[in-house]
Amino acid sequence: MRTRKQKIFLITKIVSIFFALVIAGLFVFRDAILQKAIVQITHKLDRDYNSSFSVKKANFIGISGVEMENVLLVPKKADTLFNIENLKTKINFWRLLTGTIQIEKLEAKNGFLQLVKNKNGRNFEAFLSKNKDTVDTGKKTNYAKLAYKLLNRALNLVPTDMHLENLSLRMNDMGKKATVRLNKLNLIDKNLESSILVQTNTFNQNWSIKGFADPRKKQTDIRFFNIDTGKIKVPYFDERYNIKASFDSIRFKVTNMDMDSGELHLDGFTSISNFTVNHPKIANKDVVIKNANFNYNLLFGENFIAIDSSSTVELNKIKFNPYVSYNNETDKIYTLKIDIPKMKAQDFITSLPDGLFTHFEGMEATGNFIYNLNFVFNKNKPNTIVFDSKLDKENLKITKYGEANLNKLNGEFIYRAIIKNVLQRPILVGQANPNYTPLNAISPYLRKSVLTTEDPSFFSHKGFITEAFRQSIVKNIRTKKFSRGGSTISMQLIKNAFLTREKTLSRKLEEILLVYILENNRIVSKERMLEVYFNIIEWGPNVYGIGEASQFYFEKTPDQLTLNECLFLATIIPSPRNFMYQFNSEGNLKSFAVNKEKYLKNIMMRRGIIIPDDTINQMPIYVSGRANSFIKTEVKDTIQIDSTSIEEFSF
Repeated sequence: MRTRKQKIFLITKIVSIFFALVIAGLFVFRDAILQKAIVQITHKLDRDYNSSFSVKKANFIGISGVEMENVLLVPKKADTLFNIENLKTKINFWRLLTGTIQIEKLEAKNGFLQLVKNKNGRNFEAFLSKNKDTVDTGKKTNYAKLAYKLLNRALNLVPTDMHLENLSLRMNDMGKKATVRLNKLNLIDKNLESSILVQTNTFNQNWSIKGFADPRKKQTDIRFFNIDTGKIKVPYFDERYNIKASFDSIRFKVTNMDMDSGELHLDGFTSISNFTVNHPKIANKDVVIKNANFNYNLLFGENFIAIDSSSTVELNKIKFNPYVSYNNETDKIYTLKIDIPKMKAQDFITSLPDGLFTHFEGMEATGNFIYNLNFVFNKNKPNTIVFDSKLDKENLKITKYGEANLNKLNGEFIYRAIIKNVLQRPILVGQANPNYTPLNAISPYLRKSVLTTEDPSFFSHKGFITEAFRQSIVKNIRTKKFSRGGSTISMQLIKNAFLTREKTLSRKLEEILLVYILENNRIVSKERMLEVYFNIIEWGPNVYGIGEASQFYFEKTPDQLTLNECLFLATIIPSPRNFMYQFNSEGNLKSFAVNKEKYLKNIMMRRGIIIPDDTINQMPIYVSGRANSFIKTEVKDTIQIDSTSIEEFSF
C-alpha cells in the first residue's frame, strides 16, 4: 500500500501533468483562440454598439504576450473613436488561470482616442447607453465591495513595466477643441516619468508627471507640473463651462488600500499649490489658494461612503478636521462636520483665499477662536435638516477694518447702490440730506410692517434666524441656486451698504462673515442699523430711502403714512421696481395685492403688533406722487358717458 506522502506526491504529479497538458494545448491553439476572440469582439461591437472594429495583425509573443497592429474602432456614420498603430502587452499567466487579468508589461505607440460632438451627434454615444438587459434586483449596492472590486481591476490593468509613445486624447465639442498628447511615458522599476503636450484653441503647454508607482502594492506618489514657465492651465473647461483654472503643481499620494471587517480603507495625501479659479458664479475676479493640503482617510462601507474625521485639511494657515459622508442604509443622508481647533483670528483672516473675500483684505484682528459645524441633510425628509454652527471666541476683537469698514454705519456716509455692475446716484446718509429720516420720525406702522415681512426677530437675533437659515438651505438645495429665503435685515443692510448684488459664492460668504462681525462685536446698535436700513433700501425705480419713497408714492412725510400705505410699502420691498404691476387700469390695487396686504394685516393682528382700532377708518391707498406716472391707467371719455345717460333718460 502507498503511504500518505506517496499519495500526495502522486496527486501533485497528476495535477502538474494536467496543467502542463492544458498549457501545451493553449500554446498550440492560442493563435486560433486569439483570432476567434477578435471575431467575437468584432461581432459584439457591430451588434451592440453599431461600430466597426478591426485588427490588421494579431499574434502571441512568448507564452502570455500579445502584439497587435493597426487596431481601429469606428462608430458607423461617425468619426473614428480609437486607433492605435502598435500595441504589445504581457499578461500574468498564473493570474489568468484564476480568472484575473493582470497586465505585467505594456508598449504602445502612435495612436489616439477621439471624442467628437458635432451637429450629427456624438461619436461615443452608443457606448454611453445603459445595458437594456440589466435587471434591477432592488438590492442595494455594497459600496465597499464595489469600490474594492473596481480599484483592483483598475490597478491590475496598470502594468509594472510600461512604455508609451505618441498617444493622444482628442476632444472636439462643437468646435471647442483640446488635445492631450502623451509624447512619452515610462514606468520602469516603479519610477514614472512622462512628457505631455497640451493644445487647445486658447493655449499650448508642456506638462510632466514624475514620481513613484507600484500598482501591485497599491501605492503611488506622483507629481504633476508644467515644464514651461507659468501655471498649468486646465484645458477645455474654459471654453465649455467658462471656468478658468490653473495651478503650479499637484501631488497625489496613496499610502494604503485594504479591506478590513467589510470596510475599505483608502489613505493618502494630496496637495496643490497656487490653485487659481475664475468663474462668474464664484467671484468677479481670480480666486487664489496659495497652498492646500489634504491628508485623507476614505472609508467605504456596505451602506456608506465617508471622509473620516481623522483626515486633515490645510488651507494656508487654516487647519481643520472634516467629516463628510453619504449613507443610504435607511434614507439618503448627507453629513458634513467641520472642527477648527483653537487658532489665531489674524491667521484665519490672512489665510482666506485671495479674491474670494476682497472686503476682508487689510483687516486685522486679535484673539483666538474655535469653530464647529454640524450639517445633516436627509434627502427623503428635507425639513429635518440639521444646521448647528458654533463659534467660541477668546478675546476676539477687530482692530483694523478692511475695505468693508463696518464702523461707517455709525456716522454720515455716502451710499451708492450697484445695479448690474453700474453705480447709481450717490445718496447721503445723514442729517444734511433733507430726505434723511431718523427712526423716530418714521411711522410706527411702517416699522412694524417691515419688521413683520422682513425680520420679525430683528431685535433679538444676532444676524441670523436659525430656522429660516435652515429652510433657506433646503430651498437652495432643491433649486440648485441661492435664494432670498432666510435673509435678515442685518444681512440686507450688509448687502446694500457694502456688497454688490451679484449672485456669487464670494458675495454670499462675505455677507455671512460680515454680518457675524457686525452683530457679535457690538459695532452698531440695532436701532441705528434699522434707521440706516430704512434710509438706503430701494423703494422704487431710482427711489432710495423712506424719505424719497413717501413723497414718490403719497406726497407725504414718513411720519404721516397710514396703516394701509405702510402695508403696501412693506410688501413691495422684495421687488420695488415692479410696484406698478400691482395696480389695475383704474389705478387701484389688483385683488392679489389687496389680499397680500390683508394677509400681512391679519398676521400683525394675531401677533398683537396692531389692534382692531388701528384698522378703523382706513381708506384704500391712492398713489398721488410721481409713482402715478408709472401706472398704466385708462382715461374715461366723460362726454360720451354723459350723452349716453341723457339718451337713456329721454325715453
